[in-house]
Amino acid sequence: MFLSLITVTYNACSSLEQTILSVEQQQYKDLEYIIIDGGSSDGTREMLRKYPDVVTMVVSESDKGIYDAMNKGLRKATGDVVGFLHADDRFAHSRVLQKVMNIFEDRGVDVLYGDLQYVTSFVPLRVLRHWKSGHFDPQLLSKGWMPPHPTVYFRRSLLPKVGFFDTSYKISADYDWLLRLLNADDVSVKYLPEVMVLMATGGASNKSLKNIIQKSREDYRAMRGNQVGGIFTLLRKNLSKVGQFLSPKPSEM
Repeated sequence: MFLSLITVTYNACSSLEQTILSVEQQQYKDLEYIIIDGGSSDGTREMLRKYPDVVTMVVSESDKGIYDAMNKGLRKATGDVVGFLHADDRFAHSRVLQKVMNIFEDRGVDVLYGDLQYVTSFVPLRVLRHWKSGHFDPQLLSKGWMPPHPTVYFRRSLLPKVGFFDTSYKISADYDWLLRLLNADDVSVKYLPEVMVLMATGGASNKSLKNIIQKSREDYRAMRGNQVGGIFTLLRKNLSKVGQFLSPKPSEM
């Protein structure tokens, strides 16, 4: 089994390097690590030359945004299984990819996801939100449920059925894509009940009131387009985040 791991980045040199080190520490080595850089001018390309044994491919050129960059990564991927790790995010421990690929040894598994923690600091580790996904049930999609995208891995053979990210979305293309993936016919989904990824806070969707409003509009459009619900689904999706601030945070226990 061969894994394609994709990171997209733009002018995030120092945090990207920590992400690369997280990949380097993974015990699973049968992978290609693809970095799609939007033409950074902060020394990213020079830094990447330090890691020829970790980074398999670098594409550095201007793009039309994060989802265009993610699509570039998907088109370059050659692995049996594909996943994303965003710049400034890190794996929770060194055996994450090994556990992922062990599960995909079961030919009946098409999609895998796990839990995620939002952190305000990596050293020392300070957890703000604990996103416990829970087991998959298609009916949950109409209740606003969704696994954290950075923990999702899938068989590349699903791409012709699911398609690429819709770049007409500026914030919610990953949500739209996951709805397509999880709604697809004859797709078997597996939950790995542990924290897989530590994600830095401060993402584009929540950095301003304007972005929060735009994300809600795009989420609603994705729900309607994928026929999983409407305004009540959107409300439940947003309210579900409250519990992530209140739930126990294993890394701090």
